[in-house]
Amino acid sequence: MNKIINIFLSLLILLIPACSSVPKNTSSSCSIFNEKYLWYKHTKKVEDKWGTPIYIQLAIIKMESNFDWLAKPKRQKIFKVIPFKRPSSSFGYSQAVKGTWKQYRNETGNKLASRTSFKDSVDFIGWYTNKTESILKISKKDAFRQYLAYHEGWGAYKNYKKNQKVIILAKKVKNQSDKYKNQLKKCQKILNKNKYIIF
Repeated sequence: MNKIINIFLSLLILLIPACSSVPKNTSSSCSIFNEKYLWYKHTKKVEDKWGTPIYIQLAIIKMESNFDWLAKPKRQKIFKVIPFKRPSSSFGYSQAVKGTWKQYRNETGNKLASRTSFKDSVDFIGWYTNKTESILKISKKDAFRQYLAYHEGWGAYKNYKKNQKVIILAKKVKNQSDKYKNQLKKCQKILNKNKYIIF
């Protein structure tokens, strides 16, 4: 019995990094999906379920974590030297904070959702952008304004013009989403025809 448990744990240790490692080229949607085909299946499912385009899902994750499943905000420093607490509870691919992640779990019934799971993270983005469209009347295809709402939150969105830093970030997300969109036009047909991986 112990031998079986040890083998299982060894396989788990090998599989987790393989499934969660950062893609080699995060600026190319085709390169990402060529390396992580299951990620394409997950983002396509979110697009079909929530209506959030694949390229916007990717652009938000690119900005938030650069596809690092363990990403966290940098610690604040006392006297610019001594490490202090982190500015927020943001974590994982989507950099969702604990409170909003809890709301997502409750509203979707996805009680076991993890912020380190790419599948759950893109579903969270689909859920969030869907609510943004409902609450703020922002199209799910509007990468610029969707990201402003994603970063600032639904309540603080109305004051985004006072925050030039977030406007710059939102412009970067818009530019990246446009690049991803154009790239996907070249490789999405091939991805859709891939029948080797089914889940």
